[in-house]
Amino acid sequence: MKTEDLKALQAPLKKKYSDDPQSAVITLHASGKLGEGISCKVDTGRALTQAGLHPASGGDGTMLCSGDLLLEALVACAGVTLNAVATSIGITIKEGKVRAEGDLDFKGTLGVSKEVPVGFQNIRLYFELDCDAGEETKQTLLKLTERYCVVLQTIVAATPVNAHIHALKK
Repeated sequence: MKTEDLKALQAPLKKKYSDDPQSAVITLHASGKLGEGISCKVDTGRALTQAGLHPASGGDGTMLCSGDLLLEALVACAGVTLNAVATSIGITIKEGKVRAEGDLDFKGTLGVSKEVPVGFQNIRLYFELDCDAGEETKQTLLKLTERYCVVLQTIVAATPVNAHIHALKK
C-alpha cells in the first residue's frame, strides 16, 4: 500500500473520530470454550486455537500456551503497526521480521514461591528490516510503532482487567 492510499483510507475515519469522539470507542470480543483435560478452545473468527498448559507447568506441549498467544498477539500487532507507520511516513520495507520473547518464572505460576510474580517478568521485541531508511528514521519508526501498537501499549500500561463469574447460559 502506498502512503497516499493509507492516508486516503484513514482520513474519513480520523475526521469521524474527531467530530464524534464516542464513535471511536469499539469493544472487541474474544470467546472460548473449556475443553478436554486442562484446555480452552478459542474461536479466533478465522480458526479454532486450542490452548493448554505449558510443559513447564505440566502440559504435554501439544497445545499453545497462553503466554505464546500473548507474544504472538504482540508480534502481529507490532508488525502491522510498524508496516502502517512505515507506509505513512514513506519508508519502503523490502523485507522484515518481527520476533518477541518473554521470560516466565514458573515458580510463581505454580505457587511454589509467593515472592515470584506470576506472568512475564521481561518481554523483548525485535524488528529485523531491510528498508530504505537511515538510522535516525528507523528510530523514529520504532518510537512511533511503540506508541501506536495497541497490544504493546496495553501491556506497558498494565490495563486493568475486571473478571467476573456468571452462570452458564444454556
